[in-house]
Amino acid sequence: MAKGDYVPLFETRPVKGRILFRSIALLGICFICTYRVGFFPVGGKSERWIWIGLFPSELWFIFSWFLSTVCRWNSVYRIPYVHRLSQRFGKELPGVDIFVCTADPLIEPPSMVVNTVLSMMVYDYPPEKLSVYLSDDGGSDLTFYAMLAANFSMSWLPFCNKFKVEPRSPEAYFTTTSAPVDDPVNVQQHWLSVKKQYEDMKMRIETTTKLNRIPEHIRIQHKGFREWDFVSSKRDHQTILQILIDGRDPNAVDIGGNPLPTLVYLSREKRPQHHHHFKAGAMNSLVSIIYYTCLNTRQFKSIKYSMCIVMDEEKGDEVAYVQFPQNFKNIGKNDIYGSSFRVINKDLTQMEGHATLAQDASTGEKLFVVSNMTKNTKVDWKKLTDTEVEESASLLEETCQVLASCTFERNTPWEKRCISFFLTCVKYIPVFRFGLCSNSNVRNLFRSQMGLKYGFLVEDVIKGLSMQCKGWKSVYLNPEREGFLGVAPMALLETLVQYKRWTEGHFEIFLSRYCPLLYGYGKIPLKLQLAYCSYHLWAANCLATLYYVAVPSLCLFKGFPLFPKVSTS
Repeated sequence: MAKGDYVPLFETRPVKGRILFRSIALLGICFICTYRVGFFPVGGKSERWIWIGLFPSELWFIFSWFLSTVCRWNSVYRIPYVHRLSQRFGKELPGVDIFVCTADPLIEPPSMVVNTVLSMMVYDYPPEKLSVYLSDDGGSDLTFYAMLAANFSMSWLPFCNKFKVEPRSPEAYFTTTSAPVDDPVNVQQHWLSVKKQYEDMKMRIETTTKLNRIPEHIRIQHKGFREWDFVSSKRDHQTILQILIDGRDPNAVDIGGNPLPTLVYLSREKRPQHHHHFKAGAMNSLVSIIYYTCLNTRQFKSIKYSMCIVMDEEKGDEVAYVQFPQNFKNIGKNDIYGSSFRVINKDLTQMEGHATLAQDASTGEKLFVVSNMTKNTKVDWKKLTDTEVEESASLLEETCQVLASCTFERNTPWEKRCISFFLTCVKYIPVFRFGLCSNSNVRNLFRSQMGLKYGFLVEDVIKGLSMQCKGWKSVYLNPEREGFLGVAPMALLETLVQYKRWTEGHFEIFLSRYCPLLYGYGKIPLKLQLAYCSYHLWAANCLATLYYVAVPSLCLFKGFPLFPKVSTS
């Protein structure tokens, strides 16, 4: 494309009104400091010590406000133009792979997992270039059974395309949408037929899950269930890898004759004597099988939104990843645990400010990562094609077994805890596919230092920092329709455990050699280093918060005055 003919695939606009808001807040801070210094109590010793404790707490809150102001100061938001992407590239889009991670069939029921997989298979994207990989870290035959039921996609995909279905999760759609009454009879019958197919599938999965036993005739029909004859427990079993739908097979089509996306089930090997590294380890196993990088989504247009950023001819080559805010579908108006992040997600000056600083927002869903490339490498997307693999599905299953073993990282950069060009995500991860695996590709992959870093509870943050220090940038998108809907903890104990992991993980990074003030010195701007610290010091807020919440309440209960007496003279 000639330079003069260039039309951007996305637009960047500044967020207005931030200066006035910050100025008012700064004025209030000045009043607080003046009040604390000018009205120091002259009464008893207890009042003076309480006052002395309140002032440092307020100073800490002022410092936290300063760090957040650094993030908000140059806020922008981006508007992707999907129609321009379609006009410019048409069907010449790169292959995309989606990672769906699950770890426990009790917390994440198989029926919910299969709904997630089905919604991923119906993205607004050419199905022959789409692949879905389920990483089952729970090693459950119940989850595998639910994945077999994903053959419902043969009816669900053409149904979604015909009726422009939204949302594209069958459970969400049929729960919120009633049968059409004004349409022709054949349309109503088609709608009712697909709904009945889904309800039958759901009933079989839920019944099997409740009984905790796979029907014998199903176990005999599919060879994949034989693998569970050698499974001791979910923490001690061999690799289980099954290609359920081979997108290369010309017979893998829906009821309308259109191709289906590839669907793969993986439960990596686990042994008690080998640390499995949680989700980061699961991601590295997937990456070792598929030769490329990473992404994450729910809204069926999220992929194209992100591609508008990554595939832009002028600015896309410097973007490492795109991220969306994290939202949850099971949160109502009475969100007593604050899981919905309403304030931080709706505050345009906060998250968009992080995006301006090329900041890795720790509450976002990481999407695209440029694969195995050096910065400023120009990509000709129209000439980019996938590496063809001629092996049969059964042969690929056999040869890839070793790549999901406990020892696949030995003598590789992963074993040496090298930092990668990959990000881990919370749930589902669409990935730009630059080529399928072969033995030589995998060895090259190991040598290229790709993979997830272990040793931190929030490994995605350390990956973002690493990429920023290498000169990459990130982009934050917050479309009107939520791009991600996960499941938030609904019990106090689960919420406390989750927040403890987040705060502990951030503070751990701050105290390590990867502290942004040290690791990012000379590599990223100071304001970006401080923006990272606004999250890394999240745990330290507890000291000032506890004092400010507990001590004044106790003082009022005991009758200690917290403020100077007003003189009438």
